[in-house]
Amino acid sequence: MDFAKIKEAAKYYEKDMTKFLRDLVRIPGESCGEEGHINRIAKEMKALGFDKVEIDPMGNVLGYMGTGKTLIGFDGHIDTVGIGNMDNWEFDPYEGYENDTEIGGRGSSDQLGGIVSAVYGAKIMKDLGLLSDKYTVLVTGTVQEEDCDGLCWQYIINEDKVKPEFVVITEPTDGNIYRGQRGRMEIRVDVKGVSCHGSAPERGDNAIYKMADILQEVRGLNDKLHYDPFLGKGTLAVSEIFFTSPSRCAVADSCAISIDRRLTHGETYESALDEISALPSVKKYGAKVSMYSYDRPSYKNLVYPTSCFFPTWVIPEDHPATIAMTEAYKGMFGEPKVDKWTFSTNGVSIMGRFNIPCIGFGPGKEAQAHAPNERTWKADLVKCAAVYAALPSLYCK
Repeated sequence: MDFAKIKEAAKYYEKDMTKFLRDLVRIPGESCGEEGHINRIAKEMKALGFDKVEIDPMGNVLGYMGTGKTLIGFDGHIDTVGIGNMDNWEFDPYEGYENDTEIGGRGSSDQLGGIVSAVYGAKIMKDLGLLSDKYTVLVTGTVQEEDCDGLCWQYIINEDKVKPEFVVITEPTDGNIYRGQRGRMEIRVDVKGVSCHGSAPERGDNAIYKMADILQEVRGLNDKLHYDPFLGKGTLAVSEIFFTSPSRCAVADSCAISIDRRLTHGETYESALDEISALPSVKKYGAKVSMYSYDRPSYKNLVYPTSCFFPTWVIPEDHPATIAMTEAYKGMFGEPKVDKWTFSTNGVSIMGRFNIPCIGFGPGKEAQAHAPNERTWKADLVKCAAVYAALPSLYCK
């Protein structure tokens, strides 16, 4: 394999990738509002000569390059989070900016840069004659990941009947190769009370006071959770609190909290629910512990309900996909660091639910995700496009 030629081709497309990414940044595309992103990606795929470009009923765009037997996927979610407090931004998050080395704007690292590099990686394969009868490349621009990671791939696998042999997750990896992540789930705890006039609180049963006891025990539980040598420790954090009361002059008659639970290797959603159900105050007050579900319509108005459970996954160091990715990187950029993500990706469904191996490599940095003044680096776009272009041939050799 002529690694130098692949690197040269990727560098040649730097300006095209920069323009493509800047175009995407200028189009708002939060979860369930990604139509503009999808249409722009489909347009680029068609202009670059993809053999087939489809938009499925959920709204995901699927671009195919080649006609070989083995299907290799490159996934990039193309929805973004919102912009938050504009006072924290030093530039317009949708106009973004560009200098000699950087591209700024909402979604530039998380993770519009990933789809840009994947699209041009496939283009380089075609330019250099790397496509063969051994493999077909599938580049997916997927929706609703920020809302419900992996839901898009539940649809692609179950309804589109598309099942790659393995998938490259193009989320930002800080220049490293990532082979796993902790899973997560969204838990709710509800406790009931009895309202009364606030002037005589002893007549009622204050649900907020009950929840105060539960909160302390939930907080303490975080320190006792399971630790895995590779993925690290399971964690939990209370993320929301709700209550009902007849008025500000009354005792609250219900209180609820949301818990963001991160699951390390060896933990399950059943064990996580059982740990909270077993807390003394939860049992004392008869609190209800449950898992959230998700049923928000896609931009195409398709509802595809699922539980808010996102499984842990790890691919072995000696898996053929890990070896091929490492070989592709090493051939052009030296010895890579192989690590894991802190946050969650669509791998929760692809590998976590369906056991389709995933390997991660993508432009940008994790710390830029969901942050103000988000940016990515042109060199990352080039490096990832080059590695993507080399990977399938090394996997299928």
